[in-house]
Amino acid sequence: MNIEIANRLVQMRKKNHLSQEELAEKLGISRQAVSKWERAESSPDTDNLILLARLYHVSLDELLKTGEPV
Repeated sequence: MNIEIANRLVQMRKKNHLSQEELAEKLGISRQAVSKWERAESSPDTDNLILLARLYHVSLDELLKTGEPV
């Protein structure tokens, strides 16, 4: 995964006042999976990208956009 996108996922999670554990619970995944996304070690699948966009009330484009502030 692109490090800019990974950083964006961290920023969006923090902007929504969620811990990695809380986000993982909402998505039905492990905290370790969230951690790997945020360190650019793996990427969320399409279903989780859609869930993240809905949770954060943004479009997929906004979620994956790089080079612009959250």
